[in-house]
Amino acid sequence: MNGLRAGRALIAGTTSVTLALAALAIVAARPAAADGPGVGAPWVASLGDSAISGEAGRWAGNTNGDPGTIDALGPTAYFDNASNTAEQIPGCHRSKSAEIYVGGGVNGVNLACSGARTYTQPYSSDSDFKPGLDFYDDGAGHLGQALMLQQFASTHNVKSVAVLIGANNYHFADLVQACVLDWLTSPSWWPNYCQDDANVAANFTAANIAVQTAAIRAGILNVRQAMLYAGYPDSAYTIFVQTYWDPVPRGAQFRYPQSGWTRQAIGGCGVWNADADWANDTAFAQINGSARNGAAQTGLANIKILDISRLTNGHRLCENTVGLLEEKGLSSWQQAGAADRTEWVNQIRTATTLLGPYQLQEDLHASYWGQLAMRNCLRLAYNGGATRAGSCTSAPGGGLNAQGEPNVVLS
Repeated sequence: MNGLRAGRALIAGTTSVTLALAALAIVAARPAAADGPGVGAPWVASLGDSAISGEAGRWAGNTNGDPGTIDALGPTAYFDNASNTAEQIPGCHRSKSAEIYVGGGVNGVNLACSGARTYTQPYSSDSDFKPGLDFYDDGAGHLGQALMLQQFASTHNVKSVAVLIGANNYHFADLVQACVLDWLTSPSWWPNYCQDDANVAANFTAANIAVQTAAIRAGILNVRQAMLYAGYPDSAYTIFVQTYWDPVPRGAQFRYPQSGWTRQAIGGCGVWNADADWANDTAFAQINGSARNGAAQTGLANIKILDISRLTNGHRLCENTVGLLEEKGLSSWQQAGAADRTEWVNQIRTATTLLGPYQLQEDLHASYWGQLAMRNCLRLAYNGGATRAGSCTSAPGGGLNAQGEPNVVLS
């Protein structure tokens, strides 16, 4: 009887060891947990329109001479497919200088698209596909930015989402066109201002402001819903809602007179002083107000406002504190001090000056230096994961940081 118990014990012990070894083998053979919510290297993602996609990020300053002297990124500036041979979505212009690539161990993914609104504009034979902040899916590979975010975040550890949207809801490109056309076609002794054009003023009625603010709110909530679908509680990440920078100075700060042709022919900034004041005081103020109010109306606790409305001040298009490369005695954007002495906003190019390699949609966007200043600002706000809100401005004294970006201050 004792021998039988001993034999059973030996068999039981051997079986236990065998099962334990088998379990270890299964664990060893199992692949490591895939990246996803809270797992893997940190990522930041950008959603929105041209102001955050990196539009005009190829050009470091402005010149009326050789484009090569300001070409910081070359003809592949907007290529973002895996082989660096084309754009994933034609016309989105997700440039390599876009703000989302903050570095320092943090990866960036750019889901924004030039021309985007809060809602998707489907592809047609006469226009590019423009994904909005929604869950659009036509079954042919065209996805809304919220759906792109959901799919990406489900397999990557997304810690922050930067959102900049709303200007195209207010028909930004049409506003610029109207202001330049009114300047070109009316004399200085009887100026025709764009601010009171019916199609321009209609954008800034109380009723339309309420509609567009609600649309921005809905877009931000779609970002939150995308992250919920991907498995993220609100506490796991931050949404940075950004404002727009002012592209032109106030009328009194232009370096070219509003009479004559130099303002457009040389500076590429043909607007009346009064319209420039209106753009700062009303147009961009209202658009940024919609971004702030739309964010507040979501009621989300994980939103932080990143105000970059004054980031380009001192470096705006045609501002009297900076100049074209040739006006500042520079022969290349790479010369020491070029970022401090030149503009960070791309010229408005009319039919007489719009020649390759420039593209019309690059007009009046933050260019290479402006994009890098935005990147520095976002890195400061991300703050190693301890995110914070604030307002970014160009640092007193200027200069570049170790990453070659303009120094900025977040306060």
